[in-house]
Amino acid sequence: MDLGIQGKRALVCASSKGLGLGCAEALAEAGVDLVMNARGSDALEAEAARLRSEHGVEVQAVVCDVTTAEGQAQVIESAQGVDILVTNAGGPPPGLWSDWDRDDFIEALDANMLTPIAFMKALLPGMIDKGWGRVVNITSQSVRAPIPALGLSNAARTGLTGYVAGTSRQVAPFGVNINNLLPGIHATDRADSLDGSVAAQQGISIDQARANRAATIPARRYGTRQEFGAACAFLCSKQAGFIVGQNILLDGGAGNMTM
Repeated sequence: MDLGIQGKRALVCASSKGLGLGCAEALAEAGVDLVMNARGSDALEAEAARLRSEHGVEVQAVVCDVTTAEGQAQVIESAQGVDILVTNAGGPPPGLWSDWDRDDFIEALDANMLTPIAFMKALLPGMIDKGWGRVVNITSQSVRAPIPALGLSNAARTGLTGYVAGTSRQVAPFGVNINNLLPGIHATDRADSLDGSVAAQQGISIDQARANRAATIPARRYGTRQEFGAACAFLCSKQAGFIVGQNILLDGGAGNMTM
C-alpha cells in the first residue's frame, strides 16, 4: 500500500531504539524525512545514518532530554514545519502505591503527559496552517486496563489520553488527526526492565519471567518494533484521515475488552 506520505517530514521522539525506532523505520521506508531524538548520541547517530543509507531520506538527529525545558526548545526549533509528530517517552519505574511521593508523580507527568502536550502545542499550529497533519502518541495498554505495579504510568498516560480526547476533536476540522497507540508487551528494553523486576521479586530467571508473561498473551509472544512501526505509519498515512481521537491497542489480545 502506498501510504501517500512520501516527502512529508516527521519528528519521532525517543527513536534511537525500541518502539520509537520502529516508527522511524516505517516512516523512512514510506519516504518521510525525519527529525529523530534521543538522549544517547551514539545509538541515535548510528540509527540516523542507517536510515539515511537504506531509504534515501533526510534525517536530522537531535540529542537531548525532552523532559527538560531546554531539550524541548531544542527539538521544537529543529522540528518546525513538520507534518507528522510521534511522541514517545520511556515509562516510569514500577512499584507499590506506598513507594511514590509527589516528586515521583511530577517526574512521571513531565515525561509522559506534559512533554507530549508541549510538542503538540508547539507543532499543531503549523499543521493547521497547512491543512494537514498527523500526531501519534505512544502511550500504553495501561490507559485501558491499568497495571497495578505501574501506577505512575497509569496516572500520567491516562492524563494525556484525556487531553487528546478533547484536542483531537478541535483540530480535526483542519485536516489534523491525533491518535494514540497503546502497546502491550513488545520486545524492547522496557520489557526487559519489567521482566527483570518480576524475576527479582519471584526469584526466577529473566527467561522464565519472560516465558510466563508470554503465556498470558493470546498471541503467545511479545510484539516486535517492526509491526508496531507499521501501525504507526498507517495512522500517519493519507488513508487514515477518518481516524480521529482513537486509542488503538497493540497487545496481542492481552486486554480482553469490548470497547
